[in-house]
Amino acid sequence: MSDPKIAHKWPLKVNLEEGKKYFWCACGLSKNQPFCDGSHKDTDFKPKKYIADKSDDAWFCCCKYSQNKPFCDGTHKKI
Repeated sequence: MSDPKIAHKWPLKVNLEEGKKYFWCACGLSKNQPFCDGSHKDTDFKPKKYIADKSDDAWFCCCKYSQNKPFCDGTHKKI
């Protein structure tokens, strides 16, 4: 698997908690989008760790092609 699976062609809203670690799914195989559930184990993908610098809502990418991972940058509108 050289390209990630597109989990959704829309982002998911995440309520971030300051200081909490999040592991964003990079492969697209997780059943717990947008978070990693270990489904990448037989791929070359690894989750992206993100530590929230403040408590806030954020939109996490689910198409897996954002240039600002784990955040959505609108790339899903072009695929």
